[in-house]
Amino acid sequence: MKPALGKGLSALIPGTGKGKAKEILEIDPENIVPNKYQPRRVFRDETLNELVASIKEKGVIQPVIVRKTDGDSYQLIAGERRWRAAKMAGLSGIPAIVKEAAPSEVLELALIENIQREDLNPLEAAEAFQRLINDFNLTHDDLSARVGKDRATVTNYLRILKLPPEIKQWIAEGSLSIGHAKALLRVDNRRLQIIMAKKIIRDGLSVRQAEALSKKSAVVSRPKLPAARDPQIASLEEKLVQSLGTKVRLIHKSNKKGKIEIEYYSLEELDRLLEILIT
Repeated sequence: MKPALGKGLSALIPGTGKGKAKEILEIDPENIVPNKYQPRRVFRDETLNELVASIKEKGVIQPVIVRKTDGDSYQLIAGERRWRAAKMAGLSGIPAIVKEAAPSEVLELALIENIQREDLNPLEAAEAFQRLINDFNLTHDDLSARVGKDRATVTNYLRILKLPPEIKQWIAEGSLSIGHAKALLRVDNRRLQIIMAKKIIRDGLSVRQAEALSKKSAVVSRPKLPAARDPQIASLEEKLVQSLGTKVRLIHKSNKKGKIEIEYYSLEELDRLLEILIT
């Protein structure tokens, strides 16, 4: 993995990067409001409870990152799990680094901090990537440099957002991995994607097994293209259409046999065609 070229964590920690941050303060968790730009959507109870137990025993080791708002209030930039766990543990103070950041910087810092920690599920990461692109007008190459991931990885994550809502929910829940998502994206049919996803979850398929299933499903779902017609047959067919004034199909087989299909749409038209063919 190449090093991140954007602000990232180095801009948040005192003494590193160009970002200027104050000393670590002890702030009442009740005076901190969550970040509305928080990319994390899923906070698992079991892991959060484990963090609560750890904090009760050892305290909050790593400070959260906040920005000053009004009065004694602060807004979280990064560290929402630690802040939530500290509140659940009943702490009256939590170590925090106060970052001088404009509101426009909060989103970028929050997203990059979470992405660089690799602390998000694949769907949350994909949504964070897309938000950075939309809000900061970044190209895939720009985003790759900001978050320290190669361009192909960024593109693969963004493709997850094209999947049906049901599948995205299963990815968010951890039932499907990024590898499973990539396998599903090989199939164009959304209904078939959902059927495959259910099978992957139900049967506990590995990513390799999911890839094999997607290859098989892609062949089944691929529409069959009509065979190229012989120009001479097509020309003869056109002449018959002009002569008879109705739809005609000339079916020529490889053994030099075939048949001519002539369509009629009423008894009167049948009489007309018979008169032409018999005379």
